[in-house]
Amino acid sequence: MRIAYFVHDINDPAVARRIQMLTDGGASVALLGFSRGKVTSLEANQPVVLGYTADGRMVQRAVAVGRAALKMPRWQSVLADADVIVARQLETLILAATARKLSGSHAPLIYECLDIHRLMLAPGVVGRLLRGLEAGLLRRCDALMVSSPRFVAEYFAPTHRSLPRIELVENKVLLADLAECGGVPAHRLSDGAGPAPGPPWRIGWYGMIRCERSLRLLSDLVRALPGQVEVTMRGRVARDVVPDFDAVVAGSPGLSFDGPYDRSRDLPELYNAPHFFWAMNFFDPGPISDWLLPNRLYEGGLFGTVPLALRTAETGRWLDAYHAGILLDEPLETSLPAFFAGLDRDRFDAARRAIAAIPVTAFLHDQADCAALTSRLLFGGASQKPNQETGETARAKAAVLL
Repeated sequence: MRIAYFVHDINDPAVARRIQMLTDGGASVALLGFSRGKVTSLEANQPVVLGYTADGRMVQRAVAVGRAALKMPRWQSVLADADVIVARQLETLILAATARKLSGSHAPLIYECLDIHRLMLAPGVVGRLLRGLEAGLLRRCDALMVSSPRFVAEYFAPTHRSLPRIELVENKVLLADLAECGGVPAHRLSDGAGPAPGPPWRIGWYGMIRCERSLRLLSDLVRALPGQVEVTMRGRVARDVVPDFDAVVAGSPGLSFDGPYDRSRDLPELYNAPHFFWAMNFFDPGPISDWLLPNRLYEGGLFGTVPLALRTAETGRWLDAYHAGILLDEPLETSLPAFFAGLDRDRFDAARRAIAAIPVTAFLHDQADCAALTSRLLFGGASQKPNQETGETARAKAAVLL
């Protein structure tokens, strides 16, 4: 099985994880996409570079898509023997759908949408044009792949009258991700790993550090409860979004940043150190952040670390279905310090047992899951015309997933 995979950023680590999932499922992946800088992480895959773009520069990205379309004869042959075509995000779906039509390919076309850009919700002319473009392209798709059911329930179903088949593929940890760090962890309750219960209570915030509100909340927390709470951050800092990051850390005793990490090796070190991990995000405006199910939910849960989540966000709803996690209400400026001020060993032990009771399969994609995905992409949407669903049907399915 050969998959032509169009991506918005060849260097995005999430792209590498999706390629790993598809190859673990038995597929051969031909990668085409844009790069935001020098192509480094995926050179071994010999990607077809369609152009260079920059994060946040929407006009420049639109121009890059136009230029890639003009150069289509140079790379269109990649689709000739593709059994499935997957396009990650709207900008590459434009190219993938056009190339499939011009090449005469009947390969199923899959739209992979893992984030809703704020412009898609804009009420003005630009928002309406983008939603209209998306609607036309969705009619040519055989499936819509999302990482959270709330994307369908809150955006796709209310916005579009018909949708292709929905594929929910959560951002779970891949079994291959654990190859260099000892495989699936034995739970800390049985092997004695993890910190001893009691202050200082330790919180880990890992991944892309780009949420200014989260930084302020955690800074205020350690200053309000000195010596009782410590926060360690690791990952990549979006300094253009949080320009005063270093100053906030320097002015917050108990708040530290320990630099980047290697996901393939460092997950046990990251999640065996703290009592809790930060599972909240307020980066995107309005409700978009609430719809996400982030990688850290699955990483932390797999290692038995207790998540701190907003009750009304999708992460909170996911955890509530398992009666697990520390679910806090707004205003977090009040509820977060109040929780830690009243925390004791019994309450923490109960929270840790609850996260341990969730099946490992809720956090992990194994090889069978990968094979099932590739099979669904090929055979689940093999008809030349998409199996369209009405918005009402899609909302009903999303409600079941929720």
